[in-house]
Amino acid sequence: MTVSRAKFIDPTTGQTFDMAQPRWRAESGSPLMIESLPGISRDDIDRSSRTLWRYAAALPVEIAKPVSLGEGCTPMVERTVGGCDTLFKLEWFSPTCSFKDKGAAVMVSFLRQLGIPAILEDSSGNGGAAIAAYGAAAGMKVRVLAPESASPAKIAQMRVFGAEVQLVPGPRDASEREALRQAEEIFYASHNWHPFFLQGTKMTAYEIWEDLGFRAPDNIIITTGAGSNVLGCDIGFSELLAAGQIDRLPRLFGAQPAHCAPIAASYGANSFDPVDIVVAPTIAEGASIRFPVRLRQVLEAVRRSDGRMLAVSEDEISTALFELAGMGLFVEPTSAVAHAAFRSLLASGEIRPGEITVVLLSGSGVKSTAFVQSMTAA
Repeated sequence: MTVSRAKFIDPTTGQTFDMAQPRWRAESGSPLMIESLPGISRDDIDRSSRTLWRYAAALPVEIAKPVSLGEGCTPMVERTVGGCDTLFKLEWFSPTCSFKDKGAAVMVSFLRQLGIPAILEDSSGNGGAAIAAYGAAAGMKVRVLAPESASPAKIAQMRVFGAEVQLVPGPRDASEREALRQAEEIFYASHNWHPFFLQGTKMTAYEIWEDLGFRAPDNIIITTGAGSNVLGCDIGFSELLAAGQIDRLPRLFGAQPAHCAPIAASYGANSFDPVDIVVAPTIAEGASIRFPVRLRQVLEAVRRSDGRMLAVSEDEISTALFELAGMGLFVEPTSAVAHAAFRSLLASGEIRPGEITVVLLSGSGVKSTAFVQSMTAA
């Protein structure tokens, strides 16, 4: 039996739902959130665990038997960029080499506890790989819908974990539409829709807090597609603020590729609603989300922190990738979006030397070797 300390909530209507009932969206059709939680203190950390489960007391339910592959507690390394000492959090030190393992671990653990035997996901790559891996570890059947244009390396990663992979013609959002149709026959465990995925990504906030000596940084720079890392940091640091463990929220800066930047466009228009944009292919395929389902929540989180959204060009992304490699940090182009944004924020003076800045590097460069080879051969 799942005993919860909170309920699912529809942020558009305020309606709440018991967590013991399998559910991935509200009756209104909106994505669900989880009611605000009180947060934890340093005394609640389970120091016997060197995974994200050391912060299990911060979850809204007790997970009796977590599905864990050793995710979490990713390192932060310091580098000097433009005269500014900066902390890069290496989220690719994860079982499937991306931050999405955190969300997958918590979401899949919760769904297995509810007795759900099979799950459906749609993904351009990293989310599908993470859910395929954790589904395999949980003994669950996994089906992933991916765009035909998705990276072959990421498709192979999904399949090697035993997932059924269906390739969908058309842009990234075509896969989500097909998943919504198939959700009538198999439980839709979308990393963009299910609120427990955010309960995994919020652990990044707790990790940063502990690694900084139980302080919040001044700034966090985050590559943003659907926004699960932005929301995770907002939820985690808001809980720490509520618990009296920090005295302010860090500024959250969400970064998108200019070729697909719907959240940045809405921010620039001072709107919480979608605005018309022109979309083009981008090397940052993991952030190419034309219709983010949590647009309003992401914008609210960024504005609440006194941060902002920004977009960076393809040239800036490529330059950032190779600059990181020159520092010994090999990332996929999607991760390089955050570093490109950081350089822009430094140049504008919005981030200054002396501030504590964390740049989240979300995925490993080993997932994009074909792109890197093409660039180095040019």
